[in-house]
Amino acid sequence: MEENFQKAVAGRLTVRGEKTRSRIVTTAADLIRVRGVGGTTLDDVALVSKVSKSQLYRHFEDKPALVRAVIDFVGERRIAGERERLGNVRTFAGLRRWRDAVVETNALHEGKYGCSLGSLANEVADQDAIARKKLHELFTAWEELFADLLRRFQQDGLIPQDADIDQLATGFIAALQGGYLLAQTSRDVTPMATALDVSIAHLSLLSREPSEVV
Repeated sequence: MEENFQKAVAGRLTVRGEKTRSRIVTTAADLIRVRGVGGTTLDDVALVSKVSKSQLYRHFEDKPALVRAVIDFVGERRIAGERERLGNVRTFAGLRRWRDAVVETNALHEGKYGCSLGSLANEVADQDAIARKKLHELFTAWEELFADLLRRFQQDGLIPQDADIDQLATGFIAALQGGYLLAQTSRDVTPMATALDVSIAHLSLLSREPSEVV
């Protein structure tokens, strides 16, 4: 039903309508980032995005529909950014630079707000099956970026050919998300840095090159 609604809306949107929809989604994403899904109402979104409630409902039939659009928006932006940052990493030094950038970015708010996708998953995965599926697909795409990086490490002889790439990629995602959560609750990025350091150290040990060990 929602899919048909969104297709019908998309089919009749003008350029102005596209801009209005984009503004609503961007505003909702910003509010949810700070207040969470539960703490963000449609009234809040309408007020901050400077649209009427009737305008908002012309684009989204209810709050779950808007939240799903936010997941798409946040997810595409996050995966695109990680693809750019991880796509050319071919050395342990490059992987550590990625780690430093992630930790430093999260330190700007002392770990507050956590991971944009992880926070959404915590709030909606058990209440909205469609949203959960979207989030699962996004995390799978993110994990695949790590898997691609690790395959490059294999090709370049940095880790053994028999290393379990899928397992290692899952481990990186788990360390990253766990790090975000620990940093968020402690308001300190040190646990996040530690979690990522342990993952990189484990990878270094697989190389069996003492000089590579952290």
